[in-house]
Amino acid sequence: MTHVPHSGDSEQTVLVTGGAGFIGTAISSGLAAAFGRVVVVDNLHPQIHATGERPADLHESAELIRGDITEAAVWDTVLATTTPDVIIHLAAETGTGQSLEESTRHTTTNVVGTSQMLDALNRHKKLPRRIVLSSSRAVYGEGAWRRAGAHSLFYPGQRTSATLDQAQWDFPDAQPTAMKADDVFPAPVSVYGATKLAQENILLAWGKSYGVETAVLRLQNVYGPGQSLINPYTGIMSLFCRMAKSGRSIPLYEDGEVRRDFILIDDVASALVAAATSPAVSDTPLDIGSGEFQTIGTAAAIIAGYYNAPEPHVTGQYRQGDVRHAWADVSAAEQVLGWAPQHNLEQGIRRLAQWIDSQADVQPA
Repeated sequence: MTHVPHSGDSEQTVLVTGGAGFIGTAISSGLAAAFGRVVVVDNLHPQIHATGERPADLHESAELIRGDITEAAVWDTVLATTTPDVIIHLAAETGTGQSLEESTRHTTTNVVGTSQMLDALNRHKKLPRRIVLSSSRAVYGEGAWRRAGAHSLFYPGQRTSATLDQAQWDFPDAQPTAMKADDVFPAPVSVYGATKLAQENILLAWGKSYGVETAVLRLQNVYGPGQSLINPYTGIMSLFCRMAKSGRSIPLYEDGEVRRDFILIDDVASALVAAATSPAVSDTPLDIGSGEFQTIGTAAAIIAGYYNAPEPHVTGQYRQGDVRHAWADVSAAEQVLGWAPQHNLEQGIRRLAQWIDSQADVQPA
């Protein structure tokens, strides 16, 4: 289903934090069509932007302000010339493993950056009509599981090094369930997930106090054309493609049966634009995914087949902070936003691989 923005947005201003990144550039065309003015604030971090230059994929009409959202002075500069009707808050440090090693960096950007934005909006008396937050399935941690024969859910919590060292990947006699904000409580098992949940709570509390609508979208594993090929902490799909392209066998962590919900960037972009332009949004976070799960092994096999690479192989290795299974129930997003994912995994992988093949000087993973 294609979302059509309601009339009136064309006279309004949308402000996008982190809007020069993977998701920000993908939504820029849709925002340019729906809003009269698009303002992007981004620090062009070298982990994402190797050259520090304006991304070619950012819509030409978008006004790019280079600055760090954690700095009050940056917000004073932005809001001196901008009165946002809608804010899409994408700016964040990502990466489950990286967040364990650089927790201060993640907390500063994700939590303090959010609070600096809100303080500045108050300071300049420029409260927007709506804030849309790009959150993450990481807020759920391991999510909710159900034991055989039981009707109620239970929350197993974080897997320990002791159980992982024994290759006990799943929780005994239990099955995972889909992530759905109405039914499953957040219980993050990484610093990154904890900071994303903090963002949600801060924005929802602030928004209710000031009458600002808050739309929280919890994204599953986003991939597709435009994804950073130099950031080692995001995008296993692009990593797998580069391995297979170089003729290597893709290594699979744990037993290769880890479930993930891979959603193509096009579908994420349409969900975020819908959340920014929809006549109404929900106070309850919305889960955004492909509508189905795939195992890591399945995804790797499709990629290996595309490149005629050797079959993937199981390593038995694991990564601290990774959850076992994660996928979304997207029914609430379909109902509230009139949105639905349009691409399956094979279509998405083909698009990603063709894009990678078209890039100059792609280094093997």
